[in-house]
Amino acid sequence: MFDALFKAYEASVLKRPLLSLLLVLAVVGALVANLGNLKLDASSDSLVLEGDKDLQYFREIGKRYHTEDFLIVTYRPNEDLYSDAALERLEKLRGDLAAMPGVASVMSILDVPLLQSPQVSLSAVTSGNLKTLRDDVDRKLVAAEFHSSPIYKSLLVSEDAKTTALQVNLQRDDRYIELLERRDELRARDRRGELSLVEQDMYAVAEQEFQDHVAMAQQRQSDLVALAREIIDGYRDHGTLFLGGLPMIASDMISFVESDLVVFGTGIIVFIIVLLVVIFRSMVWTLLPLSTCLLAVAFMLGLLATLDWRMTVISSNFVALLLIITLAVSIHLVVRYRELAAKAGDDVTQLTLVSETVRLMAQPCLYTTLTTLVAFMSLVISGIRPVIDFGWMMTIGVMVAFIMSFAVLPAVLMLMKPLRQADSDNSQSFTRYFAAATENRGGVIILVALGVLVASLIGVSQLKVENRFIDYFKDTTEIYQGMETIDAELGGTISLDIILDAPQPEAVPASVAANDDFAPAGDDFEDDFAVAGDDFADDFEDDFASPVGAPVNDSYWFSVAGMARVKEVHDYMDGLEETGKVLSLATLYELMGLILGGSVDDLQLKLARSALPEEINTILVDPYFSADPDEARISLRVKETSRTLQRDQLLKEVRAHLVNELGFKDENVHLTGMLVLYNNMLQSLFSSQILTISAVFAAIMLMFMVLFRSLWLAVIAITPNMLAAGAVLGSMGLLGIPLDMMTITIAAITVGIGVDHAIHYVHRFQAEFPVDRNYIRTVYRCHGSIGKAMYYTSVIIIFGFSILALSNFNPSIYFGLLTAGAMLAALLGSLLLLPRMIVIFKPLGPGQQ
Repeated sequence: MFDALFKAYEASVLKRPLLSLLLVLAVVGALVANLGNLKLDASSDSLVLEGDKDLQYFREIGKRYHTEDFLIVTYRPNEDLYSDAALERLEKLRGDLAAMPGVASVMSILDVPLLQSPQVSLSAVTSGNLKTLRDDVDRKLVAAEFHSSPIYKSLLVSEDAKTTALQVNLQRDDRYIELLERRDELRARDRRGELSLVEQDMYAVAEQEFQDHVAMAQQRQSDLVALAREIIDGYRDHGTLFLGGLPMIASDMISFVESDLVVFGTGIIVFIIVLLVVIFRSMVWTLLPLSTCLLAVAFMLGLLATLDWRMTVISSNFVALLLIITLAVSIHLVVRYRELAAKAGDDVTQLTLVSETVRLMAQPCLYTTLTTLVAFMSLVISGIRPVIDFGWMMTIGVMVAFIMSFAVLPAVLMLMKPLRQADSDNSQSFTRYFAAATENRGGVIILVALGVLVASLIGVSQLKVENRFIDYFKDTTEIYQGMETIDAELGGTISLDIILDAPQPEAVPASVAANDDFAPAGDDFEDDFAVAGDDFADDFEDDFASPVGAPVNDSYWFSVAGMARVKEVHDYMDGLEETGKVLSLATLYELMGLILGGSVDDLQLKLARSALPEEINTILVDPYFSADPDEARISLRVKETSRTLQRDQLLKEVRAHLVNELGFKDENVHLTGMLVLYNNMLQSLFSSQILTISAVFAAIMLMFMVLFRSLWLAVIAITPNMLAAGAVLGSMGLLGIPLDMMTITIAAITVGIGVDHAIHYVHRFQAEFPVDRNYIRTVYRCHGSIGKAMYYTSVIIIFGFSILALSNFNPSIYFGLLTAGAMLAALLGSLLLLPRMIVIFKPLGPGQQ
């Protein structure tokens, strides 16, 4: 089989090198022509778990309560917030923001109705005759209201009354919702195998339409964020301003990724060039591997653009990895060719040299490709769309790296004259130090390995998935500073909603334990409402006319009992250290009590629901109540900057408290919001990735047994890589670096690339050992040959990925440094621990002195 394939390869590539190269260049050129269509995706959907059952509920709640995306602008003027100059600039800033395309409305301290400046009557509220800060009002009273109001405090104005927030509400993208629902319905049916051939075509069209719309929407959003920043910049001389909100975070993440792609992609290429020149001291052996790498990357980028396969924050790193993997294969081919050429006589033809190089390297390179595929395929089952995409991209990319290396590099060599003497390099003496250490410091190597194993086990036991999203960014970025300001002064950043279903009528207690807050108004009811006038009384009678025996309230929540239950949850959430601003129907109830100067009863609540003007309803009722289904919504924001935030624990404690302490039925309590979705994604990392690493190692172990035809050799070969993977994960645990969408890929990368060293080293050891059947001398020969190629690739990987430490995106920094550390651990394991274990256990049989 192998001989037949090799003969076909020799006839098509080695004997027709120019045609082979032209074919490769034609294919790459055709794909590269589509590079203009390459797109990035940093939408909120890329941060959630694929197929998450909570995601559909989250979208349903968003539609029911008409939640929209919004930007937050924090404004801290140099002068007093309520001074004429500050308010005039705030008015102008508000107008400039409201005039931006795609903005539905802007809410600021200038727009909200004033209810306690001075105290208004119920008739003023129901008639809509309310003042705002734009009217002639007592600003001291206004300042006191914003400081104490259950609605506005820590939402529109900070506790110290120096910072205010403008909420820029964006127009609802109904087309997005329509396309999303259509796509998701067809996707769900496709997973169940229910689509006909015609419907499969419809699904493909729906998927493409959705992707096209997302790209356009994302561009509009980026333009909007850029315009908002431009507007804000015009006010920075008069105060401190920050821009926040999920659209801004998504836009900036795309900018960071684009910058990293260009800057660090270029930086890695420069490092590759410099290190190859230093290693080989020849431009030929520098340009040849580099050209192969660039062609592989160009092919993959063109393929992604052609297929409209969006790159995310995670999958954008595949470019650097593909460069490294292609370079590793190319360097192994170059080193092997140079070794053979240095030993060949003058009568050996170039075809013989290149054929022998390919024949000797095809099998180990094929197995390194397969084992790397297995490692990256483990990411596909993560359930997280960016990680899934990354896994598939790397799976395809690894195959492209293998094919491109064996199609381009040997073909170019065939067009060159035979190399009669290898260029000098300065690595052989260095790699021989590792061989000497293996011979003379074997005990130390084993002790160090055991120490690393113990430390790794301790570190892995301390791994966590909890992280602060704010820590993804450097503290010099606007994202970090804006989130910190909003968290500390304006109520928190990430959303959490508690949805309470109304209990069944038979389950509603006949009476609720009385307390002063919820005692009925009694006989004062008519007096309280007399101020509304006769017309209002007539409206009241019409609104409340009902058949005899019919319940006064048509909603459980607009009753004293319902409000009491909402307030219990509201107060509990408001008292948690991790939560910021909490809003619910309890806010309306508290304000009614303030307006009426006492307690509120069921009839007054019914009246309020019927008679409140639209401007009050949109603030106090509509966001927190649904009549069909009958449910109440407690909306709150969690402080993402909190050092004590443990999302999963917080959600479990909230549900447990509502069910066990407050007596809600479990099926009547629903938690939703971005906090829930993000937590689901993080928690899935353990089950879908950490637990599958063992399966990956089992698969690679079987492949090692097939390749090496020895159980002992397979165990010995895989041990250093297991230790390297454990070392990097253990280091994360010991250093407190949490697992997230990027760092979870480090284990797969360590296994995928690290096992390549073991395969090449053991394969060469098997070939060299029969020469004299001396384990130590074979170690020296292997270190002086294949050890050099391992050293070259590892040095380039370590230095190349270290460049990512300069990124503004902290996950990229962790990714770069951890990958570099993992590759260093894999190299040391393959050049020290692996040969030492071979010498100790003698898996190839007894040796000779």
